Amino acid sequence: MRLWIKTNWLVRLLFRKYVWRIPNKDNKVYLTFDDGPTPEVTEWTLEQLKKYDAKATFFCIGDNISKYPDIFRKVIAEGHSVGNHTFHHLKGWETDTNNYVENVAKCNEEIAKGRRQKAEENDNLKSAFCVLHSNLFRPPYGKINPLQSRKLRAKGYTIIMWDIVSYDFDSGTSAEACLGNVLNNVESGSIIVFHDSVKAEGNLKYALPKTLKFLKEKGFVCERI
Repeated sequence: MRLWIKTNWLVRLLFRKYVWRIPNKDNKVYLTFDDGPTPEVTEWTLEQLKKYDAKATFFCIGDNISKYPDIFRKVIAEGHSVGNHTFHHLKGWETDTNNYVENVAKCNEEIAKGRRQKAEENDNLKSAFCVLHSNLFRPPYGKINPLQSRKLRAKGYTIIMWDIVSYDFDSGTSAEACLGNVLNNVESGSIIVFHDSVKAEGNLKYALPKTLKFLKEKGFVCERI
């Protein structure tokens, strides 16, 4: 069920300890991709970003990092930032807090392992390595309870939500509507959600290239968080 496409100002106010957008005067926007790494889909996404000299942030599922470490390392190698999306894509509202926090920690172990391996492969990456954050966290489904949030923030995580949801994952949203959700709402500072997943692949492959072209033509700069 689609509650909103562009996050309501009241929601941002009520949950102001989360990052919903990153205001700036430089026309910077922040593309984010959830649920990867996914064979073929993540690699295709990286190709599109490279074409437009765009950087992004990938919120990765730990189990997928474990299964596809080469793809994860490629995300890092191409200069994108990575964040934590739990190890098993847990829904916070339905998960015991201690189990949730442990699952986040397990994902972070996979992230750290992949980042270390990438740095060891290439000495030239070591200086850039420190700017690729591992303290970014996005709760799957956007569902996290207050206690889970407090515990994760106490451990140094920054909880990144979003300004715009593309709904690329929603089978009831057409590819054209997915594109319109982004293009009709984007502004400087927007954090935009796409998914590099099999479920979202059809809509993503239609909407992402057109989004990148539009952003470039309108003078927006795609930055990593």
